[in-house]
Amino acid sequence: QVQFVESGGGLVQPGGSLTLSCAASGSIFSIYTMGWYRQAPGKQRELVAGITSGRRTNYADSVKGRFTISRDNVKKTVYLQMNSLKPEDTAVYYCNTDPLRNPYWGQGTQVTVSS
Repeated sequence: QVQFVESGGGLVQPGGSLTLSCAASGSIFSIYTMGWYRQAPGKQRELVAGITSGRRTNYADSVKGRFTISRDNVKKTVYLQMNSLKPEDTAVYYCNTDPLRNPYWGQGTQVTVSS
């Protein structure tokens, strides 16, 4: 019922920055807890950042202090600001609400950190 479209990925040098966007099609986006996930080739998908409807946030230890998740409920969009990028951040990034409630994932957006 709800769909998410990720954008903003690309190739960036180590130490660089990118901002990802996730546009939601649902009409009740404002009540969803949202998260950014990533999956590198051959590895499991992992949660990197989450934000509740009340804008409480949490981050994986690997990105804490470097990434910032935010949301705009009017635009029905969640963002991931990524600074000080490292090669190990290379992955396909996805957004979703609780995947136990919504098992349908978008295509994601590729982030490649390389010199």
